[in-house]
Amino acid sequence: MRPGLAPDGTIAREGALSKVPAAYARLLDETRDRIRAAFPGGRLHSAYVYGSIPRGTARAGRSDLDLLVALSSPPTAADRATADRIEAGLDADFDVIDGVGLLLYDTGTLLSELERYDMGFFVACLCTPLLGPDLADALPRYRPDGLLARETNGDIGLALPGWLARAAAARTDAERAALCRGVSRRVVRTGFTLVMPRWGGWTSSLDLQAEVFSTYHPSRGAPMRRAARWARTPVASSEALDLLLTDLTPWLASTYLTTWGPKTPRPGAEG
Repeated sequence: MRPGLAPDGTIAREGALSKVPAAYARLLDETRDRIRAAFPGGRLHSAYVYGSIPRGTARAGRSDLDLLVALSSPPTAADRATADRIEAGLDADFDVIDGVGLLLYDTGTLLSELERYDMGFFVACLCTPLLGPDLADALPRYRPDGLLARETNGDIGLALPGWLARAAAARTDAERAALCRGVSRRVVRTGFTLVMPRWGGWTSSLDLQAEVFSTYHPSRGAPMRRAARWARTPVASSEALDLLLTDLTPWLASTYLTTWGPKTPRPGAEG
C-alpha cells in the first residue's frame, strides 16, 4: 500500500496531537485558551492545527505554527483583526516557533459542496482538531484521484500574475526570499498532486513530493528538487524566481489543465 493511506485505500489524516513534540505542548495549550477567549458567545465552532507540528516533524525555533479557525458565520474584518492579534501574540511569546499563520473560515464554507474537495479535504485530512467538534465527521473519505487533484491545485495559473507583480515590486532580499519560499511550496505541492493519482498515495513531505513528481516527469525533476530545497531554505536570487515564475509555474499550469481540467471557479476569482 502506498504511503498516507488508510486500510480502505482512502487518505488517512496525517497529523495527531499524540505526534506533537513535547516542546510544543505549552504552546498548544495557550493557543486553545487564546482562541477560545477571542471568539466568545458561540462565535467559535472549532480550531485546528496543521503542518509540521501535528505531523511531529517541526524544528524548534525554525518551524511555524499553522492554525485554522472555523467560525459559526462568515468572518468579518473584526474577526480578521482578532486573528492577527493572536498570530502576533503567540509569535512574540513563544521562541519555539518562527511565525504564526491563522486561517479563518466559516463552517458553511468548509462543508459546502464547492469546497468539498479543496478546503473540505484540507480539514479532514491535513488538519488536526485542537478545539471543538471535528468537522471531518461531516465530510467524506478522500481518495488520491483526479477529482482531488483538480480541486486542490488546479488553479496555480491564477496565482501567477500576482506572483510576477510581487517579484517586479520586490526591493529587498527579504521580500524576494519570502516570495521564493511561498511559490516553491505551492509549486512542489502542485507538481505532486499532478501525478498523485498515478502514484496512488499521499504525502505532505516536500522532498518526497518532489521525488514522486520526478518519477513521472524526469526532465523536470532537477528544478522540482531545487524548488523543494527553496521551500525549506529560500533564496533571494533573481535566477530562482525566474525558474519558478517563468518556467515551472507556467508549465505546471498548462500541464495541469490538460491533464485534469480547470478547477471549479470560485466566486470573485480572476483569470
